[in-house]
Amino acid sequence: MTHTCECLATVYELCAVGGNYFIRRTVRGPDGDQVHETSRTRQRRAEELWFRLLRGRAR
Repeated sequence: MTHTCECLATVYELCAVGGNYFIRRTVRGPDGDQVHETSRTRQRRAEELWFRLLRGRAR
């Protein structure tokens, strides 16, 4: 749905698949990409986490 800047080594994406929402983090490194995803959740909860992430308040 949306993502942070592709120019950085760490990229975050807000994703939606079949009514499930999650955030994917991709860390690019010399040994390849490492991808981590949150658990699937409802849209509102994923969007709240997304906005906290963008403001540096996510855990």
